[in-house]
Amino acid sequence: MAHFPINHPARPIYRALSALIGVYLVVFGVLGLFVDGRVFGQGTNLANSALSIVIGAIILIAAVVGRNLDANLNKYAGYGLMALGLLTLAFLRTDANVLDHSVSTSVVWMILGITLMVAGMYGKVGSDDDREAFSLARLTD
Repeated sequence: MAHFPINHPARPIYRALSALIGVYLVVFGVLGLFVDGRVFGQGTNLANSALSIVIGAIILIAAVVGRNLDANLNKYAGYGLMALGLLTLAFLRTDANVLDHSVSTSVVWMILGITLMVAGMYGKVGSDDDREAFSLARLTD
């Protein structure tokens, strides 16, 4: 995508932010394994805790590895968290709420998804030649 900046000056901040999101999800999931019901004011159960640990660990590993792996993963994980937040919001008071989400849990997952999408869009790394090509492409548009 030509419209996403390469080597953005705030890239380290976005990378740290995605790592913090990964840590948050892992901590939320681990606490959810021991507490049935609510953690950090959000509804959870064993399935939601396990899912949070897996997603958080993947995001955290990608943030540690860096390169463009974290940018691509953050973008798609952000889309996934947004979709999951909307899906669980749609099924809140039904038997299909297998993750035991509450409104606050769905909202938090959507906020985490938006933040990951932004981190993915501004976290791309490239050479100086790529940066110059991006600048020239913006001038010609």
